[in-house]
Amino acid sequence: MAKHSGGTAGVVLGVGATAAALGVGEFTGMALADLSLVVAVGDVVVDVAPGSLVRRTIGLLGTAQKPILLTGIVCISLLLGGGVGANKDRGRIVFGLAGIVGAVAALRSGFGLRGVATAALAATSGIYLLAVGHRKACRLDDWMDQATEEQPTLDPILQDPRVKAATRRGFLGYASGLTMAGGALVVGSRVLAGRTTEPYRSQVVLPTSRRTDGDRPAPTSTEAIEVYQNGLSPWITPNDDFYRIDTALMVPRVDPADWTVRIDGLVDSPLEFTLQDLLARDLTDAAVTLACVSNEVGGDLVGNAVWTGVPLAELLEEAGVQGGAEQIMGRSVDGFSAGFPRSELNDGRTAMVAVGMNGEPLPFRHGFPARLVVAGLYGYVSAVKWLEQIELTTMSVDGYWIPRGWAKEAPIKIASRIDVPTRSFTTPGRQAVAGVAWAPTNGVAEVELAIDDGPWTKCRLKGGNAAGKAGEAWVQWSTVWDAIPGNRRLRVRAWDRNGIVQPVGPKYIAPDGAEGYHTRQVLVA
Repeated sequence: MAKHSGGTAGVVLGVGATAAALGVGEFTGMALADLSLVVAVGDVVVDVAPGSLVRRTIGLLGTAQKPILLTGIVCISLLLGGGVGANKDRGRIVFGLAGIVGAVAALRSGFGLRGVATAALAATSGIYLLAVGHRKACRLDDWMDQATEEQPTLDPILQDPRVKAATRRGFLGYASGLTMAGGALVVGSRVLAGRTTEPYRSQVVLPTSRRTDGDRPAPTSTEAIEVYQNGLSPWITPNDDFYRIDTALMVPRVDPADWTVRIDGLVDSPLEFTLQDLLARDLTDAAVTLACVSNEVGGDLVGNAVWTGVPLAELLEEAGVQGGAEQIMGRSVDGFSAGFPRSELNDGRTAMVAVGMNGEPLPFRHGFPARLVVAGLYGYVSAVKWLEQIELTTMSVDGYWIPRGWAKEAPIKIASRIDVPTRSFTTPGRQAVAGVAWAPTNGVAEVELAIDDGPWTKCRLKGGNAAGKAGEAWVQWSTVWDAIPGNRRLRVRAWDRNGIVQPVGPKYIAPDGAEGYHTRQVLVA
């Protein structure tokens, strides 16, 4: 072991070699196979993690869960590299083991030999760069050895302090330069990852002539509730603001020219459709609110959009569903699966293979080129993105989340949320209070607000009767509150059209969704 590759210098060398190896793996993986080894390892972590841990991290971190997981994997890798940087032999073992882990993760993600080759190249790069750094450190050690009192005949050129400084700078510059090179390669891999995303999506044009699945068209922005209530969620959630919770650590890039979706399983005639096949059909627009089962009371893992697609019932009718088919199981290109009882479609709710969102082709992060949208069911049992298969099965088949502790059947709960006031304090006098409420598929009939322990008072509604089949979209609600000084507690609850009131709760999100009244504490002064 080189003396001057120990200590701080060894840590810097190990971190630099690890960063460069990660960069080589990310860049090569993207160039060869749209593969990220970090993401592949992250997928393994997600799949083997206990369901309770996943629930807690979603509740704590929300949409930041994935970036934090990936960042954690990178940080742990750099820490391991720094820990063995001072010992070339240990470094060789650690890089070799990391290469094996990366190869297994890549194989598990379906990348085959290209994934194995990428992992092998990354590990080999780390081993080689670490060895080069140790050779540089040994040259520095040789200089220092010759400079001891036992070596009075030191070559004059080595007595020059400028040579000593240059040698030390060369070693440290190499070690730190590896980190910068690794960062540059990672940036390059991200460029490669996005190089074909928008061209794929730009190939898709939604037909302008589409049916409306509902009683009346959706309200326009001018018909929505008054804008004086700054902070109120819009009736239509913009695509960029729509929540995203799924198991994909990296959004799959699907070429629409090669994509198909199969309908098989317990059907008389298995079918397969291309994207152009779906676009050529009589498409439907429907306003549907989707919610994540991990949404806490008052949370933002919920959104409303106008989805465009082919009614699922039409496709199933063409395939001829057999009598023993009890469940509709969707499967994604990334291996995710979610299933719901076939009987859920008997009430005529919106259920479609969606190809559009708010008048545009589906964004990649929301399932391009096609996904399932089923009104009234939490996403973990229905909303399969990047759809590639619809299988008719018995109820004995479980989707991805069921063995991880979530309920087999998961209707969305009646819920309401206070958006306005946006701050925890306000001034005395008349103040706006507003928010959104949803009760798919029955629809919201009333929303009520209570101040402190006072009576429940009805609020004004907008949107619920104007769009969406049987109230599948959320409503905006508003009222005016005569605020008096003091610490005030605002509570909201909703009623559906069947006369069922929102549960008072509190109930935790597992295993089938949170329950409870959203409450806001406001200081009036």
